[in-house]
Amino acid sequence: MIPFLDLKKINAPYEQEFKNKFDSFLEKGWYVLGEEVQLFEAEYAQYCGTTHCAGTANGLDALRLIFEGYKILEQLQEGDEVLVASNTYIATIIAIKQAGLVPVLVEATLLTYNFDFEDLQHKITQKTKVILPTHLYGKLTDMEQVSAFAKAYHLLVITDCAQSHGAKYINGNRSGSLADASAHSFYPTKNLGALGDAGAITTDSEALSQVVKKYRNYGFKERYVAEYAGINSRLDEIQAAFLRIKLRELDIQNQRRREIAMQYLSKINNQHIILPQFDEGENHVWHLFVVRSKYRDLLQSYLKQQGIGTNIHYPLPPHKQEALSEYHMQSFPVCEQLHKEVLSIPLSPALSEEDVEKIITALNNFRC
Repeated sequence: MIPFLDLKKINAPYEQEFKNKFDSFLEKGWYVLGEEVQLFEAEYAQYCGTTHCAGTANGLDALRLIFEGYKILEQLQEGDEVLVASNTYIATIIAIKQAGLVPVLVEATLLTYNFDFEDLQHKITQKTKVILPTHLYGKLTDMEQVSAFAKAYHLLVITDCAQSHGAKYINGNRSGSLADASAHSFYPTKNLGALGDAGAITTDSEALSQVVKKYRNYGFKERYVAEYAGINSRLDEIQAAFLRIKLRELDIQNQRRREIAMQYLSKINNQHIILPQFDEGENHVWHLFVVRSKYRDLLQSYLKQQGIGTNIHYPLPPHKQEALSEYHMQSFPVCEQLHKEVLSIPLSPALSEEDVEKIITALNNFRC
């Protein structure tokens, strides 16, 4: 059996380092916002190419804290609209709503699975203040077009980098440094995954960084003295320690992902399976390898019979979710088509060459 994702196998090479770090963690006796968090924030900011990083409890909170920070800095106010992909993970949209802002869903394209910029033009109103691209599946959005659009309409650019750790744009800048502020999730399944929930914000804005670091810790400007009515969303000290270990090999792990993806792209050949687009650059870190098929459910069942695990990212689009009933009357045909057709096949550095060849053979042998 080839599981969709074997987290135990992915983390196995770091096991002894994790244990050593945990022993050190216990010995120090400092469990919250200590040295490991500070070191990770400095190292991750340097890795991304930004001047500031603030650790958070998770990726959703990272996005919300960016919005709350800009509200405190009076660059946003409740009721402002945020342009966001209709096919993103629901957490992106929940974060917008939790901050008192209004998500405005934008259609996707079948070519990139990212913004349809023609639809984007039609969604601008006087209340639009933010454009929020999600670098879905690990591929960077066309940030030149996003930046030009934002400049023309005087919008903040905030990116959801939960799936794109380490991706490089054509100018060499990394994911996390391509916007006014970026949110990152280090959920265990991510390319840079913790051993629990974790997240971060990266930015070049010192003012935003300072506000966020207060807001994540009850709004304290000093111990027990609150400047803002903040929340509790702090990166765990032990998770920061684990992330520091894994960050050192992130580029190596991402390169292995690209190698596997290239094998899939060059060897999978089936008229019933549509492969993702790739230009062979470093702008894609293949958090997920997502194929499409009109016979998706049949394909998933067939692969299960072949001993190959899969997943669907995501089975239900945000505007069809019970929690977002206000969007039920809206129509996004491309987004809905994607959610009916997408299927994620195994892709991780833990896969062996034998696993990869078995997956390729199974996909090529699929018949309707």
